[in-house]
Amino acid sequence: MSMPTPRKRILTGDRPTGPLHIGHLAGSLQNRVALQHQYETFVLLADVQALTDNFERPQKIRDNVLEVMLDYLAVGLNPDVCTFVIQSQLPEIAELTVLYLNLVTVSHLRQNPTVKSEIAQKGYGDAVPAGFFVYPVSQAADITAFGAHLVPVGEDQLPMIEQTREIVRRFNHLYAPVLTAPQALVGQAARLPGLDNAGKMSKSLNNAIFLSDSADTVARKVKGMYTDPGHLRAEDPGQVDGNPVFAYLDAFDPDRSGLEAMKDHYRQGGLGDVKVKRHLTDVLEATLAPIRERRTDFARNTDSVQEIVRTGTLRGREVAAETIQAVRQAMGLDYF
Repeated sequence: MSMPTPRKRILTGDRPTGPLHIGHLAGSLQNRVALQHQYETFVLLADVQALTDNFERPQKIRDNVLEVMLDYLAVGLNPDVCTFVIQSQLPEIAELTVLYLNLVTVSHLRQNPTVKSEIAQKGYGDAVPAGFFVYPVSQAADITAFGAHLVPVGEDQLPMIEQTREIVRRFNHLYAPVLTAPQALVGQAARLPGLDNAGKMSKSLNNAIFLSDSADTVARKVKGMYTDPGHLRAEDPGQVDGNPVFAYLDAFDPDRSGLEAMKDHYRQGGLGDVKVKRHLTDVLEATLAPIRERRTDFARNTDSVQEIVRTGTLRGREVAAETIQAVRQAMGLDYF
């Protein structure tokens, strides 16, 4: 009898710097829920990476591990099929990071488009912390520690996956072919702007709707959203493109034909922003109410949530230990 073919493995995750918002829901979480039954899924709570630009606030990271876990469970990531792992509890990742640093040049890291963009966004200049600067190498350690075949990413993260592939190619060529080269799994999910339309949705910019927000909070935030600044009266024609209200409706309104009719009405004039925002509030509430309810249920028993993470982290250590053992043998570092 032939053995069943092992499922391919996915690694995904988030930095626990705050609770997750509807930008995460549209951009990655819904896709992860759909993929979790197709692939062996590891979900990394990347607390070490979060410390690279929050090193002065470690308690913030610790507190938000639970917040992010509640969001994961509330949206439907299932601990029966997903393995949740706290990054800092796997010393194997730190060891891999140190070993991989010898395979990457400073100039190559400096030219990484994602790193360049984030350094500029955070305004570091020449004062960029070394940990932040080399986090693409740490990310390569994350991916290879689990032997991930696939990593779900947006197009802006493709340089990070290519960096991992380059490290794997160089390691396997220099030592032995023991590392798995991951493929990027690029989704077609929506990228939502912030409520103020000033860049992406972000807690630090105070322009996000969180999965844990109450119905009243969601309604208040939608009411204050940026729309088309030229749409001063209901009878005026309005712009749909670049209008965050319609971007959110594109992501969450299941009535596609009704939405297209609303867009046509808005473009022609005669449809006010207040009415469109009321509709968006209803659409978001239909999406968020069951998530909020499940989150509240899980929050009543945080001990069980902690146990899910503890068990998953132990499983993650087992997988990472196999990888580091193979890496040490390939490099001749298996002394004892």
